[in-house]
Amino acid sequence: MNIYTPYRTITREQFLFHEMRIVAKLICQDLEDEEIVDLIVRDNLFQYPTERSLRNIARVCLARFREADSMALTDVVANGSSTAAKQACLFLMMNYYRIVWEFMIQVVGQKYLSKDSSLTKMDLNSFFSSLQAQNETVSSWSDETIRKCKQVLKKILVENGYLDSSRSEVLNPVWLDLTVKEAIENLGMREALPAFNWL
Repeated sequence: MNIYTPYRTITREQFLFHEMRIVAKLICQDLEDEEIVDLIVRDNLFQYPTERSLRNIARVCLARFREADSMALTDVVANGSSTAAKQACLFLMMNYYRIVWEFMIQVVGQKYLSKDSSLTKMDLNSFFSSLQAQNETVSSWSDETIRKCKQVLKKILVENGYLDSSRSEVLNPVWLDLTVKEAIENLGMREALPAFNWL
């Protein structure tokens, strides 16, 4: 993750596991990005109510895959077990959104490294307070935007088995799929591994 990568809000862009699976399968068929978007819209592959939302989310999914540029991860999302595919999607989301990257490494990864299995509201609050103090973009976000970002981060953790529910404050041990680990290492991003409880 480049330190100059700008912070993007994650208020509208969720984990999108179902959608990422669909896009990964289409990428594996060697289709061009525009062909993929057109196919998703034409056949309403995401089962969304509007063409605009189909286009937007298809492009978001493609951007996450293209940013990492890893066919190994794309293949895991398309064909791997649900757990491995979710881990690959989580890494792709981390790699695309600086805020997810920093949260997963600085907060979650540090928890695993220090054998601390608590993840409290205070941890989330202090993460965002620190970001707001250090970064003009984040400091300009409204309280509502920050609240929604916290919700999305919590939801990501629940979807990946880190937390049992959005109210849980106990961090579960997670087991990183070796194919996903290898793909992350091949991208030269070993620093991401503690976020997956790989110490």
